[in-house]
Amino acid sequence: MRHTLPLAPQFYVTAPQPCPYLADRLERKLFTALQGTNTDVLNDALSKQGFRRSQNVLYRPSCLDCVACMSARIRVADFKPSRSQRRIMNRNADLARKGNSPWATEDQYALFRKYLEHRHADGGMADMDIFEFAAMVEETPVRSRVVEYTKPDADNLLMGVCLTDVLDDGVSMVYSFFDTGDARRSLGTHMILDHVAIAREAGLPYVYLGYWVPGSEKMAYKARFTGVEIYHKGEWQPIKDDEHYAEATNP
Repeated sequence: MRHTLPLAPQFYVTAPQPCPYLADRLERKLFTALQGTNTDVLNDALSKQGFRRSQNVLYRPSCLDCVACMSARIRVADFKPSRSQRRIMNRNADLARKGNSPWATEDQYALFRKYLEHRHADGGMADMDIFEFAAMVEETPVRSRVVEYTKPDADNLLMGVCLTDVLDDGVSMVYSFFDTGDARRSLGTHMILDHVAIAREAGLPYVYLGYWVPGSEKMAYKARFTGVEIYHKGEWQPIKDDEHYAEATNP
């Protein structure tokens, strides 16, 4: 199903730069500013067309010779956890979830730094200081929550955080990070599973996951959830690993 925009935002394209997902490729982004009195409406509408939010900007890939990056979301009604995903939920049953207003804390930043050092030491956020981190969390012109996962039996030790937007048709996981010290917990997967529960509790049909990139190991986990669909050629369609990988590598 196609969607029409209620507004007429101004769009711009970034200059080409190295792709963070696929080697030897360049990326460009189409983007527009989130400003004015209708930011929630614009965020809702463009999220349905494959855009993602970063602070007060909405963007999606607009590369000249590549169509590999495709926005992904889970259809909550069609999601059924696998056996391994049920085990992950059981392993994390001791965690407590709390949704807060978008406000950055020192504990969040400390966990964020540890996460980057372990997972993305050479990534674009590696040099982010606490002020830039606070801006990422707090500079949101739309309905956003900071979802924290803590261990009540360990003085509420912070284990995971997700900056989450609330859309009219779902929840969008804008950015998440977590304690990487216990790999058995698979906290990244747990937070996605819990956001499916959040959406279901709220009666919302989708969980927006960000971009799925065929051929990128960093993004392969998104295809492991049932009910996943991607925004491709102007519409949402079920994910097909082989077909979409072939098309992405031979645009």
